[in-house]
Amino acid sequence: MVLLILRIVFIIISIGLGIFLANVGELTEGSTAAWWGFVIGIPLVGVGIVGADCLISRKRLDAISALYFGLIVGLFLAYVGGLALTPFLMITDPEKLDRVRPVVQLVLAPMLCYLCISLLMQTRDDFRFIIPYIEFAKEVKGRRPYILDTSVVIDGRIADVVETNAFDSQLVMPRFAITELQAIADSSDRLRRSRGRRGLDILNRLRNNPEVDLKIYDRDLPEYAGQPVDLKLVGLAKHLEGKLITNDYNLNKIARLHGVGVINLNDVANALKPVFLPGEHIEVRIVKAGEEPGQGVGYLDDGTMVVVEGGRDHIKQNVHIAVTSVLQTSAGRMVFGRFESLAPAK
Repeated sequence: MVLLILRIVFIIISIGLGIFLANVGELTEGSTAAWWGFVIGIPLVGVGIVGADCLISRKRLDAISALYFGLIVGLFLAYVGGLALTPFLMITDPEKLDRVRPVVQLVLAPMLCYLCISLLMQTRDDFRFIIPYIEFAKEVKGRRPYILDTSVVIDGRIADVVETNAFDSQLVMPRFAITELQAIADSSDRLRRSRGRRGLDILNRLRNNPEVDLKIYDRDLPEYAGQPVDLKLVGLAKHLEGKLITNDYNLNKIARLHGVGVINLNDVANALKPVFLPGEHIEVRIVKAGEEPGQGVGYLDDGTMVVVEGGRDHIKQNVHIAVTSVLQTSAGRMVFGRFESLAPAK
């Protein structure tokens, strides 16, 4: 509502400014065309500015900051450059001072503004300018960003986890990781191609979610040029002072060797599985025979494998079992139990 009022007031001011300038005799000099030009032209410019503002709905603070600081610094340097010519022109030809200095400043202004804006746009990930103060920070509101690995995007569970608001910091997807993902999606192998395309679909899902702050990091760190993707990810995480999110066991080890924090989604999934103590009673459906005589195998809703002694005769039936032991392996958690009774039919 406040923004709508601001836009209406701006358009009203534009109309008033156009009428005011149209009634300034020195500007119109009795010309009807000039009078209508001010009355209609300036309000149209105001409406165009408001329209452009409405079309660009998502504005990046770092890009806007780089733009206006680049313009300010560039114009200031152009002004200083013109002043620097004053002593030289005063000695050689004082009469040219008032004519030459504006020309020099006019030539320097666009070049210096371009160079300053380009420099700030390319380095905006290293620090950010914010009015009314200058903040040299790589983090947003004191939170550490999360850098996504290719494996965790292909896995797909990251989208579901993010939608639960478990991660409230910015997600960063490096451009070189997207390039690797595109190469997988273009693979001649059907399975790899399907995995790569699923990863691209997950990225689009994250990007289209208004609640998710996903940033594509375009810069390559010069010190890691030519290095494997894993080392680039570790280097980027150290540079941004963030954490890696991955499912890759080797990348997990490499990151920890470099002192980089890692969140392994497999570890998170295992940690969230229910804990069973010996003697507890659970219900499970036997789906197949086990490796040992008399064993049956079932699965809980979270995928935990349950091995049931005496369950081979009850395949495709729900049974009550008593937990005898729980085994935690690198592949996941296994529950061992003893058959007690058939569960009532549902």
